[in-house]
Amino acid sequence: MQPVFRKEIMPRVYLTWVPAEKFKSGIYTVNLVTPLNKSEAALNAVLPKILRRGTSGAPTMDAIAARLDMLYGAKIEPTVRKIGERQIVGLAAFFADDAFVPEKILEDVIALTGEMLISPATAGGRLKAEYVEGEREKLSEEIRSIVNDRRRYADMRLIELMCQGEAYAVPSLGHLNDVEKITVYTATKRYREILPEADVEVFYCGSASLERVEMAAVESLAALPRGAGGALPENLVLTEPKGKDVREFTETLEVAQGKLSMGYRLGDAMKSPNYAALAVMNGVFGGCVTSKLFRNVREKLSLCYYAGSRIDKHKGIMLVSSGIDPANYEKAVSAITGQLEAVKAGDFTEAELESAKKELINAYRSGGDSLYALEGWYLDCTQTGVERSQEDMAALVSIVTKEDVLKAASGIKADAVYFLKGGEDSEA
Repeated sequence: MQPVFRKEIMPRVYLTWVPAEKFKSGIYTVNLVTPLNKSEAALNAVLPKILRRGTSGAPTMDAIAARLDMLYGAKIEPTVRKIGERQIVGLAAFFADDAFVPEKILEDVIALTGEMLISPATAGGRLKAEYVEGEREKLSEEIRSIVNDRRRYADMRLIELMCQGEAYAVPSLGHLNDVEKITVYTATKRYREILPEADVEVFYCGSASLERVEMAAVESLAALPRGAGGALPENLVLTEPKGKDVREFTETLEVAQGKLSMGYRLGDAMKSPNYAALAVMNGVFGGCVTSKLFRNVREKLSLCYYAGSRIDKHKGIMLVSSGIDPANYEKAVSAITGQLEAVKAGDFTEAELESAKKELINAYRSGGDSLYALEGWYLDCTQTGVERSQEDMAALVSIVTKEDVLKAASGIKADAVYFLKGGEDSEA
């Protein structure tokens, strides 16, 4: 198999090409990478949704659908992502690989994606008002729906409160009050700003050659304005908690079960991060079905309906998410804290270590079976500057030792606890 290749194909436009012949379909994405900030997050998030509505050559959804039908049912969808303290918005095209259709469609798919990005439907020199208003309302509904997903909402609130004053506190979709302020004028203004200022990450996975993909991508983006830009800011990684004591936050909503989210700073492990060791440490603690949180806090002590942990390696943060009976709040916090202390003290068996490693290795290897997961993996790599395949990561995990895990866990410190509970004063 040919290796993955990344190159700058235009000023601050980078193509990542992943050759693969095992898929019957291909993926092509164009991603605008910008600093995450409150003033622009909502505007950035709504833009790809507006652009998907129509182009100068196909100004309606019906016209877009007709073009896609001609491309054997290809799909182009808006994407909004947050990687560390960067917001990444764009368009993702999914289509039949040329090897499985009677004619080559790759160039037409790439051309239509570029047309959506660079030549949207306009009226009077501005983005179409009905598209802006319609997508603004949909984005508002999407943000409101997060409140109804109490688990997701609790984790989002923990990040907002724990990381106050940091760009990371801003949700990927922005804040509701900022969405509701969006007008055709502000959306058009932001659209004209983001194209020249953003770095652009282009991704392709399929059977087409690098030369063919590069030529089609350059042609489709030829009219993309390129400003001077500037280096994207590095993620702010705090190695110490913000307060002397763990900060506790409690909010009340209508909930059937309490939602407990706990945030930690990874500490010195982020000064020269061993990502494989961090992944295994998280797996032993709460990231796998064989983890201490799952087996002890959930199964043995029955303190949680669910309990798990995850790491954001870009920010040096670990988050624990759990659902509990409000009456068990103190016990659950104590038990979760105790399991982390056990990991830091090396109180885990070789079998626990190997189980976590095995589950992670399987996850990395199976990640290559999904085109969008594959795209997400390599997009993440572009933001860390560490380019390695999932198979490479699986190999690194396989050689992680107990000493590596202890080193990764040694500097972890609790920063904040967020608890979402119900009560007589709850509001939906």
